[in-house]
Amino acid sequence: MKRLTSLPALDGFYMPGEFEPHRGCIMIWPKRPGSWPFGAREARKAFAEIAESIADSEHVIMLAEKDVMESARQMLSDRIEVVEMASDDAWARDVGPTFVVNKDRHVRGIDWQFNAWGGHTDGLYADWEKDDLVAGAFLERFGYPAYDARHFVLEGGSIHSDGEGTLLVTERCLLSDGRNPSLTRLEIEEQLKNYLGAEKIIWLPYGIYQDETNEHVDNVCAFVRPGEVVLAWTDDNNDPQYEMSLADLKLLEQETDAKGRHFIIHKLPIPKVPVCIKEEELSGFVFEPGEDQREAGERLAASYVNFYISNGGVIVPQFGDEHDQKAVKILGECFPDRRIYPVYARDIIVGGGNIHCITQQIPEGEVHEKGNSGSGPDEVLRRHQ
Repeated sequence: MKRLTSLPALDGFYMPGEFEPHRGCIMIWPKRPGSWPFGAREARKAFAEIAESIADSEHVIMLAEKDVMESARQMLSDRIEVVEMASDDAWARDVGPTFVVNKDRHVRGIDWQFNAWGGHTDGLYADWEKDDLVAGAFLERFGYPAYDARHFVLEGGSIHSDGEGTLLVTERCLLSDGRNPSLTRLEIEEQLKNYLGAEKIIWLPYGIYQDETNEHVDNVCAFVRPGEVVLAWTDDNNDPQYEMSLADLKLLEQETDAKGRHFIIHKLPIPKVPVCIKEEELSGFVFEPGEDQREAGERLAASYVNFYISNGGVIVPQFGDEHDQKAVKILGECFPDRRIYPVYARDIIVGGGNIHCITQQIPEGEVHEKGNSGSGPDEVLRRHQ
């Protein structure tokens, strides 16, 4: 793997929009007993359904630890490439690399520092060593040149790009004490601009209520195309989310993107009934020392914004709530050329995240190098075709 110490923006690289063409998608097979109750039995069914939905239009690479490789192979079709790789949990969005492209559609990866969403300040587990190595290991295995950004803590779920110079983030997450406390807001902006090629950062005040990632942006607001976003919303002014989403809405209405466009904003309802951990689910967890523990009745950060855009579809979380179909309808109107895949996702949200959190897109494009082992990305694509 070629490890790059230059800055992507100076090299002409930037983060494309998720709605742009993909070469494939990274996922990680779940096993952590503190995230996935009852041996990840139900979670694996949901992961498999999501992987197969994505595989209808793009290649899926499922990373799995050695002891669960056979489980993954048994539950997934031959369309899914299962690759042995160590990790602490299954949040591919946050531990995987962020990919950047240039105008010639050459693709490189960024290896950020990962510290379990807050390190020793407010991180969610005590040991994240394997997760912190996933991005670099993936880039090496599949032959992508890697930008070294390990001086900077960032998760993929905390950023959303329109591919045209605009980046969405939340203040609550990127300014949290457990990530880059020695950096000012302007210095954090400088890092985002240098590594993601962003020209303008939109700082939303809040994410989703009770989001234990310090309110990742991918749970509250997402681009559907340049100049157009969906925003998690509730009309219930007794819900704590109401004031949070209202503050985000007011900011978006006042802002313009990097091209000077005002945003088209689609309000996407959150579930009408809060999604909470049940006593019977709680009995299936096995928590490690120092790991954040769930409690019966705890409200989870359920949001329909946490969808994944594949080449041919949009995979949308469902919660058995009366707003499920409304969310599907709104997203169907936002993505008229893509198939909507509704997936029951309660068995993912109990782990603390959702569909977007367990996926990481690899943009379409050329790669400068081949890896020293395993399949190069071009070989993977040929097999998929």
